[in-house]
Amino acid sequence: MKISILIPCHNEEKFIRHCLESCFGQTRPADEILVVDDGSTDQTPQILAEFGDKIKVVTIARATGNKSYAQELGLTHITGDIFAVTDGDTILDKDFLKRVEIDFLNEPEIAAVGGYVKSIRNNWLTACRELDYIIGQDLYKFAQSIIGHMFVIPGCAGAFRTDIFKKYIRFEHDTITEDLDFTYKLHDKYLKIKFDRRAISWTQDPATLHSYVNQMRRWLGGGWQNLLKHLRLVSRPTGALILSMMYLEGLAFSLFLILLPLFNIILFIKFVIPYLFFSMILGVYGAISHRRLDLLIFWPLHPFVVFLNAVIFLEQFFKVVILKRKVFGWFTPERIVPDTGSLRRKGILLPD
Repeated sequence: MKISILIPCHNEEKFIRHCLESCFGQTRPADEILVVDDGSTDQTPQILAEFGDKIKVVTIARATGNKSYAQELGLTHITGDIFAVTDGDTILDKDFLKRVEIDFLNEPEIAAVGGYVKSIRNNWLTACRELDYIIGQDLYKFAQSIIGHMFVIPGCAGAFRTDIFKKYIRFEHDTITEDLDFTYKLHDKYLKIKFDRRAISWTQDPATLHSYVNQMRRWLGGGWQNLLKHLRLVSRPTGALILSMMYLEGLAFSLFLILLPLFNIILFIKFVIPYLFFSMILGVYGAISHRRLDLLIFWPLHPFVVFLNAVIFLEQFFKVVILKRKVFGWFTPERIVPDTGSLRRKGILLPD
């Protein structure tokens, strides 16, 4: 089995070297590493050139404005039986490809594998993102794997059978969350997706509120875009319909969270107190299971992030569903050079 890694990137000078070093440090070496540089205007091209013939680089002279264009071009150069996808701001666990290979060899019927995403530690905001990842993966994706319908294959931690992907997936560039679009299309063909929580990647989440809000607008806005696009699929009595009910849950919860204090502040306080207790339990669980003591410190801030997410969720519903605005383009938040020492202690190989 030949395994390729596909990395689309745009202006990733602060992180792309770390991403590539993690690809070289795999316990199951990649047979091919392909980077698509989508019109970077920083030092990304020069950094990629340092790796010489260790990697294949496809350069787009002028930025396309949408990550899916870079992926579409990159796929035409992929030669592996399996290709893993990740981002230029992501570091793959040393056993990522090993886990992917085991999954595809042991279960020939699966078409794709979705991995487990963790947030690289930085500050209180990335700690809250890690708590959200724990809820989304240890609870929601675990349940989704039981019913056999994963909601989304992470764009920074996914792998596909190349022949199946080329046969059934068309790049249409009409959403800003192409990973969710791919997942819906696989469900449309009743193809099996496996969730492997041991296929881990670490991603750099926004460390400022401004970048965080922009990223959530992209994720949540793209979610609404895909729901509207795949209404035909959602209307079928399948697992995709069950998963899409999360949008109704999100609407109800967001409206409840925002409107309740306007109508009954006492009831709102009675709701917040149990939620704080839930966040505390979540922080303790995360600190133990992910070995991150910062989650014990910052869990009290998680309800604030939940409230912020609810506001953005409703904002994007109004913008995409009601006003039917179309928004596309790369989202590149401010990058921060990672703490290489802490990453090495996790067994990830990084340059000095």
